[in-house]
Amino acid sequence: MGLLAQLSAQRALTGAGERKMPSAENAGSTPNHPGGRPPFITRVMLSDYRSIRACDVTLGPLTFLVGPNGSGKSNFMDALRFVTDALRSSLEHALRDRGGINELTYRGSPPLSRFGIRIDFQMSPQTLGSYSLCIGELDDYGDYVVLEENCAIGDARFRVREGVLIDSPSQVAPPASKDRLYLVNAAGLPEFRAAFDALSNMGFYNLHPDQLRALQPPGSGERLARDGSNLPSVLERLEKQEVPVKQRIEEYLKAIVPNLDGVSALRIGHMETLEFNQWVAGLASCASFPPTAMSDGTLRALGILVALFQTRAEPRLRLVGIEEPEIALHPAAAGVLRDALRDASQDSQIIVTSHSPELLDDPSIQADEILSVVSDHGRSIIAPVDAETRSALKDRLYTAGELLKANQLSPDRQAVPQADQLKLWEHGTE
Repeated sequence: MGLLAQLSAQRALTGAGERKMPSAENAGSTPNHPGGRPPFITRVMLSDYRSIRACDVTLGPLTFLVGPNGSGKSNFMDALRFVTDALRSSLEHALRDRGGINELTYRGSPPLSRFGIRIDFQMSPQTLGSYSLCIGELDDYGDYVVLEENCAIGDARFRVREGVLIDSPSQVAPPASKDRLYLVNAAGLPEFRAAFDALSNMGFYNLHPDQLRALQPPGSGERLARDGSNLPSVLERLEKQEVPVKQRIEEYLKAIVPNLDGVSALRIGHMETLEFNQWVAGLASCASFPPTAMSDGTLRALGILVALFQTRAEPRLRLVGIEEPEIALHPAAAGVLRDALRDASQDSQIIVTSHSPELLDDPSIQADEILSVVSDHGRSIIAPVDAETRSALKDRLYTAGELLKANQLSPDRQAVPQADQLKLWEHGTE
């Protein structure tokens, strides 16, 4: 009997009733989110991307990537961000920004000179699609080639191999190039435009408090920058155009920061910053504080909440990924953050990386919402939790946070495919 099975048996014998668990009726939202927006990405397959030799996982409205530092959580998130960057800017920029293709290919044994990504998605419950790409290294100088690229949405599809159109999306199709992604060109065709917009507008965030404190030039505030640097512009846009969204953000922030009354954008000359209004004992009215006077936790909490709820003002933002949202937050704030994540997942798909037991210490977090990540001699294993863990969570013997503390939130290694089992393409070679 494994350690988790022994612990579960002991908990069952001593009575799980000693820990008051909510009933099924009030346990919180389920992963299916009745009435919420369906998740955009339903499945992700990765082949030889950084530390990930092979990965094939499904995603729901809210997904927690859970594992220790250095296990590969960020590499999974970066694979999705790579697709967004390559479509939004260019493939060359996305590769160069990561140090070149040789920094992205799997370095284990045997070392490989290419990587592949496949994303299955749904534009609506009736419109399903997939997008696959495989990028290869040509030499030691950073030259690369798009070995293959596929996109299928309903009956519309294209397939490109090394700059040659194998399956054309239309009778008069845009030209292909071996060093650029064809979906950028195909976005001019109406049947591929919505998929391009959704894939190129996914938002991924790793917020830096120093950037949130610095004065920033005003911008359109259409969407939050990856590091949060344009937070004042986004907040100002919400103040003017989406008042209920800003109020929702402030409601959650007030639950995290005692005595906070509100936060707004403030113009200082030709620059802008944030202004926090807070009640102070002995004063008849709120006092105003600049971001330099606020803690890292307060600034990160604000940035995370804006990243989550901006999707209500920007419907093209179908997915939001956040790296370790619990950093710098007091453990007591974990419940508020967890509620915000689940609330936001009604409007946009949410993926977070975490190794915080406090964030996961809630019976409403179900096994289907967790992907366990571990490193096995430098190779990342990413999979749903194993059968024992699923059973413990289903029977409410433990929360995911308790299992993480006990180092028992283990991946189901049988669910990890062999590299040659991955099917990245609707048709063609692997």
